Amino acid sequence: MFQKPVSFIVPAILLAAALLEAGGDAVVRKGLRGSGLLVIAAGMLLLGCYGVVVNMVKWDFSKLLGVYVGVFALISVLTGRFLFRENIPFSTWLGLSIVIVGGLVIQFGSR
Repeated sequence: MFQKPVSFIVPAILLAAALLEAGGDAVVRKGLRGSGLLVIAAGMLLLGCYGVVVNMVKWDFSKLLGVYVGVFALISVLTGRFLFRENIPFSTWLGLSIVIVGGLVIQFGSR
């Protein structure tokens, strides 16, 4: 949909997609742990919406998903930390840093 997006549009789309994906996965997880099929179906709907939203950015698929993985990894770790109150070990923060640097290399490396 967006060929030459305004600079804030792509990050907003990637953030929205990551929130939908992490949220959808969290809802499916809740459904699998006793809340039932309706909750699982709601999570699947959110995951489907993620697929639509992330593909609104008209980049090459490899670049899009390579950059998106960094955004998703950040949102996933933050979701675990603040929503599920998980203790995140240093190794996870270190790995997250590596993933984010990888996304930045994919985004800016070919310039």
